[in-house]
Amino acid sequence: MEIFTEYRDQIFEAFWTTIQLTVFSAIGALILGTVLAAMRLAPVPMLNWLGTSYVNVVRNTPLTLIILFCSFGLAQTLGITLVDSNSPTSIADSNFRLAVLGLTVYTASFVCETVRSGVNTVPLGQAEAARSLGFTFGQNLRVILLPQAFRSVIIPLGSVLIALTKNTTIASAIGVAEAALLMKEMIENTAALMTVGSIFALGFLILTLPLGLVFGWLGKRMAVAR
Repeated sequence: MEIFTEYRDQIFEAFWTTIQLTVFSAIGALILGTVLAAMRLAPVPMLNWLGTSYVNVVRNTPLTLIILFCSFGLAQTLGITLVDSNSPTSIADSNFRLAVLGLTVYTASFVCETVRSGVNTVPLGQAEAARSLGFTFGQNLRVILLPQAFRSVIIPLGSVLIALTKNTTIASAIGVAEAALLMKEMIENTAALMTVGSIFALGFLILTLPLGLVFGWLGKRMAVAR
């Protein structure tokens, strides 16, 4: 407990950064993943190919490489930092936003496949009936397919969000001051591996366990009757 008391403020701040990474990345991944799912379902071969290529390439690329590419490739090589270079916190802000970008790009591929699997659970007759009524592909997707698809995949989307929460630890590779980076520093400073590890394991359990319970409850409550 002495270690927790000594580092309490830093631990809370680090987990707050982890929560921010998760929330911003989840929003971005949900939007991008839904767009990718629409591309994979669209009756346009080029869009299908682009969506499929994105998913296959990104999903099979290690997240660490994506995060490092965002830092070294975009920021250092191309100069894309996503912040005002004159800001006194520009380096920390840039690392955080690049980490969000990398997590969004990576997680979107899993969101895409989850949403697409939900669309496949919608009876084909409903989509055909919408087309017979003159619905365009976009209207069919927005009115008929996606609302039912999201209700069908609430629990799988919860699993993706839990995985994203744990994947935020990769952001420490580019110096984002989240939980994993602080854990590494605490272990180096105190040499109390088991104690520090237990503190952060409990912290992540507190973040992820309620998510699983909430999404499980929502999945059962919002399930589409077939």
